[in-house]
Amino acid sequence: MEENMKFATVEDTVEYCLFLIPDEPRDPEEHREILQKYIENIMTQFAPMLVPYIWQNQPFNLKYKPGKGGVPAHIFGMTKFGDNIEDEWFIVYIVKQITKEFPELVARIEDNDGEFLLIEAADFLPKWLDPDNSANRVFFHHGELCIIPAPKKPEAVSWLPTTVQTISQALNIISTHPEKILASESIRAAVNRRIRGYPEKIKASLHQARCFLPAGIVAVLKQRPRLVAAGVQAFYLRDPIDLRACRIFKTFLPETRIMTSVTFTKCLYAQLVQQRFMPDLRSGYKLPPPSHPQYRAHELGMKLAHGFEILCSKCSPHFSDAKKSLVTTSPLWAGFLESLKKNDYFKGLIEGSAQYQERLEMAKNYFQLSINRPER
Repeated sequence: MEENMKFATVEDTVEYCLFLIPDEPRDPEEHREILQKYIENIMTQFAPMLVPYIWQNQPFNLKYKPGKGGVPAHIFGMTKFGDNIEDEWFIVYIVKQITKEFPELVARIEDNDGEFLLIEAADFLPKWLDPDNSANRVFFHHGELCIIPAPKKPEAVSWLPTTVQTISQALNIISTHPEKILASESIRAAVNRRIRGYPEKIKASLHQARCFLPAGIVAVLKQRPRLVAAGVQAFYLRDPIDLRACRIFKTFLPETRIMTSVTFTKCLYAQLVQQRFMPDLRSGYKLPPPSHPQYRAHELGMKLAHGFEILCSKCSPHFSDAKKSLVTTSPLWAGFLESLKKNDYFKGLIEGSAQYQERLEMAKNYFQLSINRPER
């Protein structure tokens, strides 16, 4: 990703960048501190939406990225959305809202298909715009989709180059001529239709189902509901080597199972339901006959238990505790927690209460994955 910002090359991955305008010379360290502060403010302001969200693979995340070539220092994020395309469009909504709430930020967003926003509005694009000349032209600014136009004739407009060579050049145009780059109403409407209904739409994407699960998994999901995605993915993408860990269960024993309600996304639920699978006779997991009134709960619980057992077989026993302890010792954590309180994330709950602690654990997990994550 250099001057032309060639984005995501990994399949089912979306990348997003936020640039500060005007794009003027700044001391690199000062620029880093400014952008880091924006990251903290963005992640805390949008935490009420982002913390409880169940991601298919990876969460929305932001980090500082130093300048290189014709690309100035900026805020960068990348999310693999896998089979759930709604994760990608939720990120479009978030990025759009960020530029609305922080008007001095300009955003670029692409996936492995390229300018997927233009693909969504393909029926309304001007004839001159095609994949070969769209580089560095499509941005979100002030919460609106913007497209830097091309002059009808070379040199026809002094401020408008035939091709936008660098991101810095594009940012300068956006900064000096913001009123002249707004995408047409039909293009903006096409994109807005795709993200219409957020954030309320998030609830509509969820599905609750009863599952007969080991008590250990029930406890884990109570503290970190988002881990249901990891459990489903581990089962859905299993291979014969993974299933070796499930011949005899060592972590989530079948005799500890209890009935509980689990929140899935509709995509995760479909992935679990559509898989035909019979457990190893040695595992201790047996299903009642399909005519049994609780057959589906037993089947879902058995599949999810296999996913979590596979996950645990791949984890270092000390890894989780080490990461958890790093969260509260991070210099960013105190400020993040204070911002959450100011944004009414805890909804007036009494500090130390069970519900408060549940939301606190969710916030720690979100902080760990999205803000304080390792570079690895």
